[in-house]
Amino acid sequence: MRHFAALVAKLGTTTKTNEKLDALVQYFSVADDRDKVWVIAIFSGRRPRRAVNSTQLATYCVELAKLPFWMFDECWHTVGDLAETIALLLPENQAAYNERRDDERPLYYYIEQLKRIEKEEEPVRKKFILESWAELNRSERFVFNKLITGSFRIGVSQKAMVNALAKATGAEASVIAHRISGNWDPGTITFDELTGEEAHATDLSKPYPFYLAYALEDEPASLGNPEDWQVEWKWDGIRGLIIKRQGELFVWSRGEELMTEKFPEYHSLQYLLPDGIALDGEIISLPPAEAGATTFRRPLPFSSLQTRIGRKNVTKKQLQEAPAGFIVYDLLEYEGEDWRSHPLSERRSKLEALMAQWNYTALELSPVVRFEDWEELKTLREQSREMNAEGFMIKKRSSIYQVGRKRGDWWKWKIDPLTIDAVMIYAQKGAGRRSGLYTDYTFAVWDGDKLVPFTKAYSGLTDKEFAQVDAFVKRNSLEKFGPVRTVKPELVFELAFEGIAASNRHKSGVALRFPRMLRWRKDKTVQEINTLEDLKRMLEVYGK
Repeated sequence: MRHFAALVAKLGTTTKTNEKLDALVQYFSVADDRDKVWVIAIFSGRRPRRAVNSTQLATYCVELAKLPFWMFDECWHTVGDLAETIALLLPENQAAYNERRDDERPLYYYIEQLKRIEKEEEPVRKKFILESWAELNRSERFVFNKLITGSFRIGVSQKAMVNALAKATGAEASVIAHRISGNWDPGTITFDELTGEEAHATDLSKPYPFYLAYALEDEPASLGNPEDWQVEWKWDGIRGLIIKRQGELFVWSRGEELMTEKFPEYHSLQYLLPDGIALDGEIISLPPAEAGATTFRRPLPFSSLQTRIGRKNVTKKQLQEAPAGFIVYDLLEYEGEDWRSHPLSERRSKLEALMAQWNYTALELSPVVRFEDWEELKTLREQSREMNAEGFMIKKRSSIYQVGRKRGDWWKWKIDPLTIDAVMIYAQKGAGRRSGLYTDYTFAVWDGDKLVPFTKAYSGLTDKEFAQVDAFVKRNSLEKFGPVRTVKPELVFELAFEGIAASNRHKSGVALRFPRMLRWRKDKTVQEINTLEDLKRMLEVYGK
Protein backbone atom coordinates (compact mmCIF):
# COMPACT_ATOMS: atom_id res chain seq x y z
CA MET A 1 0.00 0.00 0.00
CA ARG A 2 2.92 2.35 0.76
CA HIS A 3 4.32 1.96 -2.77
CA PHE A 4 0.89 2.49 -4.33
CA ALA A 5 0.22 5.60 -2.22
CA ALA A 6 3.58 7.04 -3.30
CA LEU A 7 2.74 6.28 -6.95
CA VAL A 8 -0.66 7.99 -6.72
CA ALA A 9 0.94 11.04 -5.05
CA LYS A 10 3.55 11.32 -7.80
CA LEU A 11 1.05 10.90 -10.63
CA GLY A 12 -1.24 13.48 -9.04
CA THR A 13 1.42 16.17 -8.65
CA THR A 14 3.04 16.17 -12.09
CA THR A 15 1.74 16.91 -15.58
CA LYS A 16 4.97 15.80 -17.31
CA THR A 17 4.61 12.59 -19.32
CA ASN A 18 8.19 11.42 -18.71
CA GLU A 19 7.89 11.89 -14.94
CA LYS A 20 4.68 9.84 -14.91
CA LEU A 21 6.33 7.15 -17.01
CA ASP A 22 9.34 7.02 -14.67
CA ALA A 23 7.04 6.74 -11.64
CA LEU A 24 5.14 3.84 -13.20
CA VAL A 25 8.34 2.03 -14.25
CA GLN A 26 9.74 2.46 -10.73
CA TYR A 27 6.52 1.09 -9.24
CA PHE A 28 6.43 -1.97 -11.50
CA SER A 29 10.06 -2.69 -10.61
CA VAL A 30 9.50 -2.87 -6.82
CA ALA A 31 5.84 -3.81 -6.25
CA ASP A 32 4.48 -7.23 -5.39
CA ASP A 33 3.26 -9.07 -8.52
CA ARG A 34 -0.28 -9.32 -7.14
CA ASP A 35 -0.23 -5.56 -6.48
CA LYS A 36 0.93 -4.92 -10.05
CA VAL A 37 -2.09 -6.76 -11.44
CA TRP A 38 -4.46 -4.70 -9.30
CA VAL A 39 -2.79 -1.42 -10.31
CA ILE A 40 -3.21 -2.35 -14.00
CA ALA A 41 -6.85 -3.15 -13.23
CA ILE A 42 -7.50 0.07 -11.30
CA PHE A 43 -5.94 2.30 -13.97
CA SER A 44 -7.91 0.54 -16.72
CA GLY A 45 -11.29 0.75 -15.00
CA ARG A 46 -11.51 -2.71 -13.40
CA ARG A 47 -12.15 -1.61 -9.84
CA PRO A 48 -13.73 -3.66 -7.06
CA ARG A 49 -17.37 -2.94 -6.33
CA ARG A 50 -18.12 -0.55 -3.47
CA ALA A 51 -18.30 -2.42 -0.15
CA VAL A 52 -19.32 0.58 2.01
CA ASN A 53 -21.49 3.51 0.95
CA SER A 54 -20.60 7.20 1.31
CA THR A 55 -22.95 7.81 4.24
CA GLN A 56 -21.41 4.99 6.25
CA LEU A 57 -17.87 6.20 5.55
CA ALA A 58 -18.81 9.73 6.60
CA THR A 59 -20.44 8.42 9.79
CA TYR A 60 -17.36 6.40 10.76
CA CYS A 61 -15.14 9.46 10.15
CA VAL A 62 -17.40 11.78 12.20
CA GLU A 63 -17.31 9.35 15.12
CA LEU A 64 -13.51 9.04 15.07
CA ALA A 65 -12.83 12.75 14.52
CA LYS A 66 -15.51 13.75 17.07
CA LEU A 67 -17.05 16.30 14.66
CA PRO A 68 -20.66 17.37 14.12
CA PHE A 69 -22.08 16.29 10.75
CA TRP A 70 -22.62 19.87 9.59
CA MET A 71 -18.89 20.54 9.97
CA PHE A 72 -18.04 17.36 8.04
CA ASP A 73 -20.38 18.49 5.24
CA GLU A 74 -18.73 21.91 5.15
CA CYS A 75 -15.31 20.29 4.86
CA TRP A 76 -16.52 17.92 2.15
CA HIS A 77 -17.99 20.78 0.13
CA THR A 78 -14.76 22.75 0.50
CA VAL A 79 -12.43 19.89 -0.43
CA GLY A 80 -14.76 18.51 -3.09
CA ASP A 81 -13.66 14.88 -2.71
CA LEU A 82 -14.99 12.43 -0.09
CA ALA A 83 -11.88 10.23 0.08
CA GLU A 84 -9.58 13.21 0.57
CA THR A 85 -11.90 14.86 3.10
CA ILE A 86 -11.90 11.76 5.31
CA ALA A 87 -8.13 11.33 5.02
CA LEU A 88 -7.64 14.94 6.16
CA LEU A 89 -10.08 14.77 9.08
CA LEU A 90 -9.04 11.47 10.65
CA PRO A 91 -6.67 11.72 13.64
CA GLU A 92 -3.04 11.37 12.58
CA ASN A 93 -1.18 8.08 13.04
CA GLN A 94 2.47 9.10 13.34
CA ALA A 95 3.72 5.52 13.68
CA ALA A 96 2.33 4.78 10.21
CA TYR A 97 4.93 7.10 8.67
CA ASN A 98 7.86 4.83 9.58
CA GLU A 99 9.65 3.49 6.51
CA ARG A 100 9.52 -0.09 7.78
CA ARG A 101 6.44 -1.08 9.74
CA ASP A 102 5.39 -4.36 11.28
CA ASP A 103 1.77 -3.74 10.27
CA GLU A 104 2.52 -2.83 6.64
CA ARG A 105 0.31 -4.74 4.23
CA PRO A 106 0.28 -4.96 0.42
CA LEU A 107 -2.32 -3.31 -1.77
CA TYR A 108 -3.97 -6.61 -2.73
CA TYR A 109 -4.70 -7.40 0.94
CA TYR A 110 -6.98 -4.36 1.28
CA ILE A 111 -8.71 -4.96 -2.05
CA GLU A 112 -9.33 -8.63 -1.35
CA GLN A 113 -10.65 -7.82 2.12
CA LEU A 114 -13.00 -5.21 0.66
CA LYS A 115 -14.31 -7.85 -1.74
CA ARG A 116 -14.67 -10.36 1.11
CA ILE A 117 -16.71 -8.04 3.37
CA GLU A 118 -18.97 -6.79 0.57
CA LYS A 119 -21.86 -9.06 1.65
CA GLU A 120 -21.07 -9.12 5.37
CA GLU A 121 -23.15 -7.37 8.00
CA GLU A 122 -22.47 -3.66 8.59
CA PRO A 123 -20.56 -4.17 11.91
CA VAL A 124 -18.07 -6.45 10.12
CA ARG A 125 -17.50 -3.90 7.40
CA LYS A 126 -17.13 -1.09 9.92
CA LYS A 127 -14.58 -3.07 11.94
CA PHE A 128 -12.39 -3.60 8.87
CA ILE A 129 -12.58 0.07 7.80
CA LEU A 130 -11.65 1.35 11.27
CA GLU A 131 -8.78 -1.14 11.67
CA SER A 132 -7.41 -0.17 8.26
CA TRP A 133 -7.57 3.56 9.01
CA ALA A 134 -5.73 2.89 12.28
CA GLU A 135 -2.75 1.28 10.55
CA LEU A 136 -2.40 3.64 7.59
CA ASN A 137 -0.90 7.11 7.28
CA ARG A 138 -2.74 9.98 5.62
CA SER A 139 -1.64 9.35 2.02
CA GLU A 140 -2.34 5.64 2.40
CA ARG A 141 -5.78 6.36 3.88
CA PHE A 142 -6.50 8.58 0.90
CA VAL A 143 -5.91 5.79 -1.66
CA PHE A 144 -7.64 3.25 0.60
CA ASN A 145 -10.71 5.52 0.67
CA LYS A 146 -10.44 5.86 -3.11
CA LEU A 147 -10.54 2.08 -3.43
CA ILE A 148 -13.82 2.11 -1.52
CA THR A 149 -15.48 5.04 -3.29
CA GLY A 150 -14.22 3.93 -6.70
CA SER A 151 -13.61 7.49 -7.89
CA PHE A 152 -10.00 7.32 -9.10
CA ARG A 153 -9.45 10.21 -11.49
CA ILE A 154 -5.68 10.19 -11.87
CA GLY A 155 -4.01 11.73 -14.90
CA VAL A 156 -2.37 8.59 -16.21
CA SER A 157 -3.23 7.40 -19.69
CA GLN A 158 -3.51 3.81 -20.87
CA LYS A 159 -0.60 4.58 -23.21
CA ALA A 160 1.66 5.62 -20.28
CA MET A 161 0.82 2.45 -18.35
CA VAL A 162 1.43 0.27 -21.42
CA ASN A 163 4.80 1.94 -22.08
CA ALA A 164 5.83 1.46 -18.45
CA LEU A 165 4.88 -2.22 -18.55
CA ALA A 166 6.77 -2.61 -21.81
CA LYS A 167 9.90 -1.20 -20.15
CA ALA A 168 9.42 -3.37 -17.08
CA THR A 169 8.83 -6.61 -19.01
CA GLY A 170 10.94 -6.05 -22.13
CA ALA A 171 7.97 -6.70 -24.45
CA GLU A 172 6.79 -4.43 -27.26
CA ALA A 173 4.24 -1.78 -26.19
CA SER A 174 1.76 -2.94 -28.86
CA VAL A 175 2.03 -6.51 -27.56
CA ILE A 176 1.46 -5.41 -23.94
CA ALA A 177 -1.55 -3.29 -24.98
CA HIS A 178 -3.14 -6.37 -26.54
CA ARG A 179 -2.34 -8.67 -23.62
CA ILE A 180 -3.83 -6.46 -20.90
CA SER A 181 -7.03 -5.85 -22.85
CA GLY A 182 -10.08 -8.04 -22.65
CA ASN A 183 -11.99 -9.99 -20.04
CA TRP A 184 -9.67 -10.91 -17.14
CA ASP A 185 -10.13 -11.08 -13.39
CA PRO A 186 -7.48 -9.24 -11.34
CA GLY A 187 -8.37 -11.42 -8.36
CA THR A 188 -7.37 -14.67 -10.06
CA ILE A 189 -4.87 -13.93 -12.83
CA THR A 190 -1.14 -13.64 -12.08
CA PHE A 191 1.13 -10.91 -13.42
CA ASP A 192 3.02 -13.43 -15.59
CA GLU A 193 -0.24 -14.83 -16.95
CA LEU A 194 -1.52 -11.33 -17.73
CA THR A 195 1.59 -10.03 -19.47
CA GLY A 196 2.72 -13.34 -20.98
CA GLU A 197 1.72 -15.03 -24.22
CA GLU A 198 -0.43 -17.65 -22.48
CA ALA A 199 -3.25 -15.24 -21.62
CA HIS A 200 -3.72 -14.27 -25.26
CA ALA A 201 -3.84 -17.89 -26.34
CA THR A 202 -6.51 -18.94 -23.82
CA ASP A 203 -8.92 -15.95 -23.87
CA LEU A 204 -11.30 -16.31 -26.82
CA SER A 205 -12.85 -12.90 -26.15
CA LYS A 206 -9.60 -10.91 -26.12
CA PRO A 207 -10.06 -7.72 -28.19
CA TYR A 208 -7.44 -5.78 -30.11
CA PRO A 209 -6.49 -2.27 -28.88
CA PHE A 210 -8.07 0.43 -31.04
CA TYR A 211 -6.13 2.57 -33.48
CA LEU A 212 -7.06 6.23 -32.83
CA ALA A 213 -6.66 9.31 -35.01
CA TYR A 214 -5.32 12.78 -34.30
CA ALA A 215 -7.31 15.87 -35.23
CA LEU A 216 -6.22 17.40 -38.53
CA GLU A 217 -4.75 20.78 -37.66
CA ASP A 218 -3.67 21.96 -41.15
CA GLU A 219 -5.55 22.11 -44.43
CA PRO A 220 -6.05 18.61 -45.93
CA ALA A 221 -3.97 19.67 -48.95
CA SER A 222 -0.95 19.38 -46.63
CA LEU A 223 -1.42 15.59 -46.78
CA GLY A 224 -0.26 15.48 -50.39
CA ASN A 225 -1.73 13.36 -53.19
CA PRO A 226 -5.45 12.60 -52.54
CA GLU A 227 -5.03 9.21 -54.23
CA ASP A 228 -2.88 8.08 -51.30
CA TRP A 229 -5.78 8.48 -48.87
CA GLN A 230 -9.05 6.74 -48.09
CA VAL A 231 -11.81 9.00 -46.73
CA GLU A 232 -14.86 7.86 -44.75
CA TRP A 233 -17.53 9.67 -42.77
CA LYS A 234 -16.80 10.01 -39.04
CA TRP A 235 -19.89 8.41 -37.52
CA ASP A 236 -21.26 9.47 -34.14
CA GLY A 237 -21.78 6.32 -32.09
CA ILE A 238 -19.73 4.04 -29.83
CA ARG A 239 -16.49 2.67 -31.26
CA GLY A 240 -16.60 -1.09 -30.97
CA LEU A 241 -15.27 -4.51 -31.97
CA ILE A 242 -17.27 -7.55 -33.02
CA ILE A 243 -15.32 -10.78 -32.57
CA LYS A 244 -16.30 -14.38 -33.29
CA ARG A 245 -14.02 -17.22 -32.22
CA GLN A 246 -14.81 -20.91 -31.80
CA GLY A 247 -18.53 -20.34 -32.16
CA GLU A 248 -18.75 -17.55 -29.57
CA LEU A 249 -19.59 -13.90 -30.27
CA PHE A 250 -18.13 -10.96 -28.33
CA VAL A 251 -18.97 -7.26 -28.69
CA TRP A 252 -16.52 -4.82 -27.07
CA SER A 253 -16.71 -1.05 -26.64
CA ARG A 254 -13.66 1.21 -26.84
CA GLY A 255 -13.82 1.47 -23.03
CA GLU A 256 -13.22 -2.31 -22.88
CA GLU A 257 -16.75 -3.03 -21.75
CA LEU A 258 -18.17 -6.34 -22.95
CA MET A 259 -21.54 -5.33 -24.46
CA THR A 260 -22.68 -8.52 -26.21
CA GLU A 261 -25.89 -8.88 -24.21
CA LYS A 262 -26.88 -5.21 -24.55
CA PHE A 263 -27.49 -5.46 -28.29
CA PRO A 264 -29.74 -8.41 -29.16
CA GLU A 265 -29.66 -7.27 -32.81
CA TYR A 266 -26.12 -8.68 -33.00
CA HIS A 267 -26.95 -12.11 -31.58
CA SER A 268 -27.68 -13.67 -34.99
CA LEU A 269 -24.08 -12.88 -36.00
CA GLN A 270 -22.97 -15.69 -33.68
CA TYR A 271 -24.38 -18.11 -36.28
CA LEU A 272 -23.81 -16.08 -39.43
CA LEU A 273 -20.21 -14.83 -39.13
CA PRO A 274 -17.33 -17.22 -39.80
CA ASP A 275 -15.00 -18.20 -36.96
CA GLY A 276 -11.75 -16.32 -36.39
CA ILE A 277 -12.99 -12.86 -37.38
CA ALA A 278 -12.62 -9.43 -35.73
CA LEU A 279 -14.34 -6.31 -37.11
CA ASP A 280 -13.61 -2.73 -36.04
CA GLY A 281 -16.52 -0.35 -36.38
CA GLU A 282 -19.18 1.83 -34.80
CA ILE A 283 -22.05 0.68 -32.58
CA ILE A 284 -24.82 2.95 -33.80
CA SER A 285 -28.57 3.18 -34.42
CA LEU A 286 -29.52 2.22 -37.97
CA PRO A 287 -33.01 2.27 -39.48
CA PRO A 288 -34.40 -1.13 -40.53
CA ALA A 289 -33.14 -2.42 -43.88
CA GLU A 290 -35.72 -2.33 -46.66
CA ALA A 291 -36.25 -5.50 -48.66
CA GLY A 292 -33.89 -5.61 -51.65
CA ALA A 293 -32.26 -2.25 -50.78
CA THR A 294 -28.56 -1.96 -51.59
CA THR A 295 -27.91 1.67 -50.62
CA PHE A 296 -26.20 2.66 -47.38
CA ARG A 297 -28.59 3.28 -44.47
CA ARG A 298 -27.97 6.72 -42.98
CA PRO A 299 -27.57 6.34 -39.18
CA LEU A 300 -30.03 7.75 -36.70
CA PRO A 301 -28.79 10.55 -34.36
CA PHE A 302 -26.69 9.60 -31.35
CA SER A 303 -29.57 10.67 -29.11
CA SER A 304 -31.43 7.54 -30.31
CA LEU A 305 -28.62 5.26 -29.17
CA GLN A 306 -28.39 7.15 -25.87
CA THR A 307 -31.80 5.80 -24.83
CA ARG A 308 -30.21 2.33 -24.65
CA ILE A 309 -26.85 3.10 -23.06
CA GLY A 310 -26.52 1.88 -19.48
CA ARG A 311 -29.77 -0.12 -19.51
CA LYS A 312 -29.62 -3.73 -18.37
CA ASN A 313 -32.92 -4.62 -20.03
CA VAL A 314 -33.92 -3.20 -23.39
CA THR A 315 -37.67 -2.77 -23.96
CA LYS A 316 -39.52 -3.70 -27.14
CA LYS A 317 -40.23 0.00 -27.69
CA GLN A 318 -36.50 0.87 -27.51
CA LEU A 319 -35.66 -1.91 -29.94
CA GLN A 320 -38.19 -0.46 -32.37
CA GLU A 321 -37.30 3.22 -31.93
CA ALA A 322 -33.51 2.84 -31.71
CA PRO A 323 -32.51 -0.37 -33.52
CA ALA A 324 -28.79 -1.05 -33.16
CA GLY A 325 -26.55 -1.66 -36.13
CA PHE A 326 -22.80 -1.85 -36.67
CA ILE A 327 -20.98 0.22 -39.29
CA VAL A 328 -17.85 -1.77 -40.19
CA TYR A 329 -14.60 0.15 -40.65
CA ASP A 330 -11.83 -2.40 -40.70
CA LEU A 331 -10.83 -6.07 -40.69
CA LEU A 332 -8.44 -6.91 -37.82
CA GLU A 333 -8.60 -10.70 -37.82
CA TYR A 334 -9.54 -13.19 -40.55
CA GLU A 335 -9.56 -16.98 -40.29
CA GLY A 336 -7.86 -16.60 -36.91
CA GLU A 337 -4.93 -14.61 -38.36
CA ASP A 338 -4.01 -11.13 -37.13
CA TRP A 339 -4.45 -8.84 -40.15
CA ARG A 340 -3.34 -5.59 -38.51
CA SER A 341 0.05 -5.62 -40.26
CA HIS A 342 -1.60 -5.78 -43.71
CA PRO A 343 -1.92 -2.37 -45.45
CA LEU A 344 -5.32 -0.66 -45.23
CA SER A 345 -5.87 -1.07 -48.98
CA GLU A 346 -5.57 -4.85 -48.62
CA ARG A 347 -7.72 -5.00 -45.46
CA ARG A 348 -10.40 -2.87 -47.14
CA SER A 349 -10.43 -4.98 -50.31
CA LYS A 350 -10.90 -8.17 -48.30
CA LEU A 351 -13.57 -6.52 -46.15
CA GLU A 352 -15.55 -5.37 -49.21
CA ALA A 353 -15.50 -8.91 -50.61
CA LEU A 354 -16.69 -10.38 -47.30
CA MET A 355 -19.45 -7.81 -46.78
CA ALA A 356 -20.73 -8.44 -50.32
CA GLN A 357 -21.06 -12.13 -49.43
CA TRP A 358 -22.65 -11.63 -46.01
CA ASN A 359 -25.36 -8.97 -46.58
CA TYR A 360 -26.44 -9.14 -42.90
CA THR A 361 -29.07 -6.73 -41.54
CA ALA A 362 -27.01 -5.78 -38.46
CA LEU A 363 -23.92 -4.80 -40.50
CA GLU A 364 -23.24 -1.90 -42.86
CA LEU A 365 -19.89 -1.25 -44.55
CA SER A 366 -18.67 2.30 -43.96
CA PRO A 367 -18.75 3.85 -47.46
CA VAL A 368 -15.64 5.39 -48.97
CA VAL A 369 -16.17 9.03 -49.94
CA ARG A 370 -15.20 9.64 -53.56
CA PHE A 371 -13.55 12.98 -54.43
CA GLU A 372 -11.21 14.38 -57.07
CA ASP A 373 -9.28 16.91 -55.01
CA TRP A 374 -9.10 18.37 -51.50
CA GLU A 375 -11.28 21.36 -52.41
CA GLU A 376 -14.09 19.02 -53.42
CA LEU A 377 -13.69 17.14 -50.14
CA LYS A 378 -13.95 20.43 -48.25
CA THR A 379 -17.31 21.04 -49.94
CA LEU A 380 -18.53 17.51 -49.18
CA ARG A 381 -17.61 17.97 -45.53
CA GLU A 382 -20.38 20.57 -45.22
CA GLN A 383 -22.89 17.72 -45.67
CA SER A 384 -21.74 16.03 -42.46
CA ARG A 385 -24.70 17.00 -40.29
CA GLU A 386 -27.13 15.91 -42.99
CA MET A 387 -25.48 12.47 -42.80
CA ASN A 388 -25.60 12.50 -38.96
CA ALA A 389 -21.80 12.40 -39.10
CA GLU A 390 -19.14 14.49 -37.33
CA GLY A 391 -16.92 15.07 -40.36
CA PHE A 392 -14.38 12.82 -42.07
CA MET A 393 -11.81 10.15 -41.22
CA ILE A 394 -8.79 10.39 -43.53
CA LYS A 395 -6.63 7.24 -43.61
CA LYS A 396 -3.47 6.51 -45.58
CA ARG A 397 -4.11 3.54 -47.86
CA SER A 398 -0.70 2.06 -47.06
CA SER A 399 -1.19 2.27 -43.26
CA ILE A 400 -1.08 -0.72 -40.94
CA TYR A 401 -3.49 -0.88 -37.99
CA GLN A 402 -1.51 0.49 -35.03
CA VAL A 403 -2.20 0.73 -31.29
CA GLY A 404 -3.49 3.92 -29.66
CA ARG A 405 -3.21 7.45 -31.01
CA LYS A 406 -0.45 7.89 -33.62
CA ARG A 407 0.42 10.80 -35.88
CA GLY A 408 0.82 10.58 -39.63
CA ASP A 409 -1.46 7.89 -41.06
CA TRP A 410 -4.94 8.45 -39.61
CA TRP A 411 -6.59 11.84 -39.16
CA LYS A 412 -10.05 13.04 -38.11
CA TRP A 413 -11.34 16.18 -39.80
CA LYS A 414 -14.39 17.23 -37.84
CA ILE A 415 -16.89 19.90 -38.81
CA ASP A 416 -16.86 23.15 -36.89
CA PRO A 417 -18.95 22.95 -33.72
CA LEU A 418 -22.22 24.77 -33.14
CA THR A 419 -21.87 27.72 -30.76
CA ILE A 420 -24.01 29.85 -28.50
CA ASP A 421 -23.37 32.62 -25.95
CA ALA A 422 -24.62 31.95 -22.42
CA VAL A 423 -24.19 33.19 -18.86
CA MET A 424 -22.96 31.15 -15.90
CA ILE A 425 -25.57 30.92 -13.11
CA TYR A 426 -24.38 27.98 -10.94
CA ALA A 427 -20.93 26.70 -9.98
CA GLN A 428 -19.63 23.60 -8.25
CA LYS A 429 -16.15 22.47 -7.29
CA GLY A 430 -14.35 20.02 -9.54
CA ALA A 431 -12.67 16.73 -8.73
CA GLY A 432 -9.07 15.50 -8.61
CA ARG A 433 -6.55 18.30 -8.97
CA ARG A 434 -9.45 20.77 -9.38
CA SER A 435 -11.19 19.71 -6.16
CA GLY A 436 -10.38 23.04 -4.50
CA LEU A 437 -11.68 25.21 -7.35
CA TYR A 438 -15.11 25.99 -8.75
CA THR A 439 -14.72 24.57 -12.26
CA ASP A 440 -18.09 22.89 -13.04
CA TYR A 441 -20.58 25.42 -14.32
CA THR A 442 -24.26 25.58 -15.31
CA PHE A 443 -25.23 28.01 -18.07
CA ALA A 444 -28.45 29.80 -18.99
CA VAL A 445 -30.00 31.75 -21.88
CA TRP A 446 -32.85 34.24 -21.90
CA ASP A 447 -36.47 33.11 -22.13
CA GLY A 448 -38.27 36.43 -22.21
CA ASP A 449 -37.05 38.22 -19.09
CA LYS A 450 -36.01 35.01 -17.29
CA LEU A 451 -32.76 33.07 -17.38
CA VAL A 452 -33.33 29.37 -18.16
CA PRO A 453 -30.56 26.83 -17.44
CA PHE A 454 -29.87 24.52 -20.39
CA THR A 455 -26.45 22.86 -20.04
CA LYS A 456 -23.36 22.23 -17.93
CA ALA A 457 -19.71 22.51 -18.97
CA TYR A 458 -16.42 22.06 -17.16
CA SER A 459 -13.71 22.11 -19.84
CA GLY A 460 -12.18 24.57 -22.29
CA LEU A 461 -10.57 27.19 -20.04
CA THR A 462 -6.92 27.57 -19.09
CA ASP A 463 -5.78 27.03 -15.49
CA LYS A 464 -5.39 30.79 -15.15
CA GLU A 465 -8.96 31.40 -16.36
CA PHE A 466 -10.36 28.73 -14.03
CA ALA A 467 -8.61 30.46 -11.12
CA GLN A 468 -10.12 33.80 -12.13
CA VAL A 469 -13.62 32.34 -12.40
CA ASP A 470 -13.16 30.60 -9.05
CA ALA A 471 -12.30 33.94 -7.44
CA PHE A 472 -15.41 35.49 -9.01
CA VAL A 473 -17.63 32.68 -7.68
CA LYS A 474 -16.30 33.10 -4.14
CA ARG A 475 -16.90 36.86 -4.25
CA ASN A 476 -20.31 36.71 -5.92
CA SER A 477 -22.13 33.70 -4.47
CA LEU A 478 -25.81 34.43 -3.88
CA GLU A 479 -27.13 31.15 -2.46
CA LYS A 480 -25.79 27.78 -1.41
CA PHE A 481 -27.40 24.39 -2.14
CA GLY A 482 -25.05 21.73 -0.78
CA PRO A 483 -21.93 21.86 -2.99
CA VAL A 484 -23.61 24.14 -5.56
CA ARG A 485 -23.39 27.93 -5.48
CA THR A 486 -25.80 30.28 -7.23
CA VAL A 487 -23.72 33.14 -8.62
CA LYS A 488 -24.38 36.61 -9.88
CA PRO A 489 -25.20 36.21 -13.62
CA GLU A 490 -22.38 38.28 -15.12
CA LEU A 491 -19.79 35.98 -16.73
CA VAL A 492 -20.58 35.28 -20.38
CA PHE A 493 -19.03 32.37 -22.29
CA GLU A 494 -19.21 31.14 -25.85
CA LEU A 495 -20.12 27.46 -25.64
CA ALA A 496 -19.32 24.95 -28.38
CA PHE A 497 -21.19 21.68 -28.90
CA GLU A 498 -21.40 18.92 -31.49
CA GLY A 499 -25.15 18.45 -31.68
CA ILE A 500 -28.54 19.39 -30.24
CA ALA A 501 -31.60 17.26 -29.52
CA ALA A 502 -35.04 17.68 -27.97
CA SER A 503 -35.19 16.54 -24.34
CA ASN A 504 -38.08 16.04 -21.94
CA ARG A 505 -35.62 15.72 -19.04
CA HIS A 506 -34.42 19.33 -19.24
CA LYS A 507 -36.43 22.42 -18.36
CA SER A 508 -35.16 24.14 -21.49
CA GLY A 509 -36.44 21.28 -23.69
CA VAL A 510 -33.03 20.75 -25.33
CA ALA A 511 -29.89 18.71 -24.66
CA LEU A 512 -26.43 19.43 -26.09
CA ARG A 513 -23.83 16.91 -27.26
CA PHE A 514 -20.32 17.45 -25.82
CA PRO A 515 -20.74 21.03 -24.55
CA ARG A 516 -17.56 22.88 -23.58
CA MET A 517 -16.40 26.46 -23.11
CA LEU A 518 -14.88 27.80 -26.31
CA ARG A 519 -13.91 31.18 -24.89
CA TRP A 520 -14.70 33.64 -22.13
CA ARG A 521 -16.59 36.55 -23.72
CA LYS A 522 -15.36 39.43 -21.57
CA ASP A 523 -16.54 41.74 -24.35
CA LYS A 524 -20.21 40.81 -23.82
CA THR A 525 -22.74 41.55 -21.09
CA VAL A 526 -25.50 39.25 -19.87
CA GLN A 527 -28.02 41.29 -21.86
CA GLU A 528 -26.27 40.25 -25.09
CA ILE A 529 -26.39 36.47 -24.68
CA ASN A 530 -28.54 34.19 -26.81
CA THR A 531 -32.13 33.18 -26.14
CA LEU A 532 -34.07 29.94 -25.75
CA GLU A 533 -35.67 30.80 -29.08
CA ASP A 534 -32.20 30.75 -30.68
CA LEU A 535 -31.63 27.25 -29.28
CA LYS A 536 -34.99 26.07 -30.59
CA ARG A 537 -34.16 27.41 -34.06
CA MET A 538 -30.90 25.42 -33.92
CA LEU A 539 -32.96 22.40 -32.91
CA GLU A 540 -35.16 22.81 -35.99
CA VAL A 541 -32.15 23.04 -38.30
CA TYR A 542 -29.64 20.64 -36.72
CA GLY A 543 -31.70 18.51 -34.34
CA LYS A 544 -33.29 15.24 -35.35
